[in-house]
Amino acid sequence: MDMFSKLTHLFQQALETREPPVNLLDSFMDHWKGITNYYIETTGQTRPVKQTDIPWRLKQMLDILVYEEAQQGQEEMGPCMEYFLQHKLLETLCTLGKAQYPPGMNQQVLVFFSKILVQIQKPMLHILNVYRPVQKLVRLCGLPGSQTEKEEAQFMFVVCSRVKQDPYVLNYILEIKKDNHSKRSISTSEDTEKGRSGETVSSNYPTASNPASTSSPQQHSPTDSPSTIFPANAGLIHVLVHLSRSQKSRVALKAFESLLLLVSIPKEDTAVCLAESTPLCQLLAERLCELFSQLPATLEPADIQSFPQTHWNVPFSQSGMQESQSFPGSEHMENFFAWLDFLDHLMREAPKSLAVKLAKEIHHCWLVGVLQHELLQMSEMGVLVNTALLCCSVRHIQSPAMVEELVSFLLGRQTQSEQRLDTESHVLRYQLIEHCDHISDEISITTLLLFEALLQKPHRDILFNLVLRNLENRCYLTRTLGGGDDCRHFTDTDPVEENEELEEDPFFTDMYGEDEFNSSERLLHRPQLIREHRCSGQTQALDIVNSFLCLVPQEAKTSQHVQGARYETYVHDAHEQFKECTAFLLDWDWPESLKPTELSVSSSDFFEGHFLKVLFDRIGRILEQPYELNLQVTSVLSRLAVFPHPHLHEYLLDPYIILAPGARSLFSVLIRVIGELMQRIEVIPNFTEKLVHVRRQLMGLDGESGVDHMPLLKGVIILEEFCKELAAIAFVKLPANNTNLQNTDTL
Repeated sequence: MDMFSKLTHLFQQALETREPPVNLLDSFMDHWKGITNYYIETTGQTRPVKQTDIPWRLKQMLDILVYEEAQQGQEEMGPCMEYFLQHKLLETLCTLGKAQYPPGMNQQVLVFFSKILVQIQKPMLHILNVYRPVQKLVRLCGLPGSQTEKEEAQFMFVVCSRVKQDPYVLNYILEIKKDNHSKRSISTSEDTEKGRSGETVSSNYPTASNPASTSSPQQHSPTDSPSTIFPANAGLIHVLVHLSRSQKSRVALKAFESLLLLVSIPKEDTAVCLAESTPLCQLLAERLCELFSQLPATLEPADIQSFPQTHWNVPFSQSGMQESQSFPGSEHMENFFAWLDFLDHLMREAPKSLAVKLAKEIHHCWLVGVLQHELLQMSEMGVLVNTALLCCSVRHIQSPAMVEELVSFLLGRQTQSEQRLDTESHVLRYQLIEHCDHISDEISITTLLLFEALLQKPHRDILFNLVLRNLENRCYLTRTLGGGDDCRHFTDTDPVEENEELEEDPFFTDMYGEDEFNSSERLLHRPQLIREHRCSGQTQALDIVNSFLCLVPQEAKTSQHVQGARYETYVHDAHEQFKECTAFLLDWDWPESLKPTELSVSSSDFFEGHFLKVLFDRIGRILEQPYELNLQVTSVLSRLAVFPHPHLHEYLLDPYIILAPGARSLFSVLIRVIGELMQRIEVIPNFTEKLVHVRRQLMGLDGESGVDHMPLLKGVIILEEFCKELAAIAFVKLPANNTNLQNTDTL
């Protein structure tokens, strides 16, 4: 029994016996010595590093450091971390990685650095014995023929993530030199940093101090002398741009994301550092120029115009690869527009100072340095392709900083009214406008598409530069002897006078007929047309609607012969455009009413500007131009008409203004076209029947068949539709209807 008790006691003792606590520091040092002993004991072997115990020992060291940190207090540093920093283990590993011995060692070092920066939670990059080897390892990345792009991209991403968390360490990683005239004392900065470096390790863990109390982004590493100048051509920025070119999509995506992390740091001094003290903006713009130069000159304009606007990271996704378009040059186009969209995204994410700097660099390097020459060349095919590329680029660009530079490049900064003979103030602007009336219809259509895309940008100077600066003084109006504007007066007490005046004009004889406003479709009623006294610019929109609807003669109308082709179909689209344009006006400070005219300005000086001149000239030839060209001209004019500026509304949409001698408005141009149309109708037999047939062909309701006068007939159809569209725009802009337009779908 005693023997049994003794055995039981011994067994219990054995169970209760615990291993002596492991000495983490001894274990950590043993693993490090195991790595160094490999180099002492092994020479001349070509065995890959993965076949040695080095990767395992590095993992054990990392696990020890992570475990030790979890056991320490927030401000404390464990003995393993002290040893790690004091003995400059990262420096040694960086040297071993550079030597690539054993083969593949560089990959193991990159992985170890990445994991250290990710898994150690306390700030590290401000410590001398950390950021020094990180700098050296960065310079080993991005080398030609590298076999470790994946690990390099991950390492760079981790570094940028750490910088995003602690922006003040960016100047350490970028190796920004210190300004010799810095107001901060270098000695003070050095003394402060000695407490953080691994050279003098205290019992407390070095914590991240307030960025305001540390060196600014303009300073170099605090332990360097003021005269030290670090090379700027082998650092973080160069490596990231290099990796963004990688054929491996995951590597390129990581580089893109790393750049985004850097530029999206909200601190202004960090943005200034990146903009002024690094080659970031220059390298990004040069890459854009490089990709643009790789676009083949044989691109088809139709392929360019139909190229979809995609997010910059879509090419890296499986769905994006599957949906990518396939035509000659499509891969180059995808690369260029993905990079352009990425830069635009950068500028939207970056602080304003950095976004402006990058936009100006793109302006200088690409727009002026490359694209301007291509747009002004003599080759029609070259002009066509590059105008299409510019149009597609305008659609991609959304950032305010880049839109600003785009407007400056295309239109200039002139604010005075245009002079008819001035073609030199901004050569590119003038040439692009002239291209809207080019002998090549394809160039004209493409350039009109460019201006339409430009008019969709929320920038007030676009409309001001192209149109409004020429309408400011309202010199298109005839002045009365009393000094005011000549206008028509309609009163509630004299409706007969109004009737007689309208009936004198042959184009208004069917204004109150049953063709447009019969039964339930009658939008505007006769009593509504009797209005109080109003002057030019204040004419009621309902009268304007009727004026445009009744402009085309009855025999040239096809709406009543085709279902669903009446005026009401345009109201909803006009309302959507009006809402979009109105949303732009929050910061534009446009007047709410017409500006009084000035007697000192002569009406004979009026010039509508080169842009409106070309558009009016084109509209004047609507009966003889190709169908596609007419569609684009009317589309641009409709876009202009929908903007709620009182002068623009008066000039483009008010038929009742009395024009100054030599001046013309949109309505007066249309009147001349109608006069020409009525003369041509008389010599074409069965005109209305032919017109209806062509209309049905265009709608896909009838098959193709030979019809004489096809350009004229298509032009008449466009003319009718344009007048209905203008009427819808005028109706939408009527204040009384503006608050109830949700009901227009039922009209």
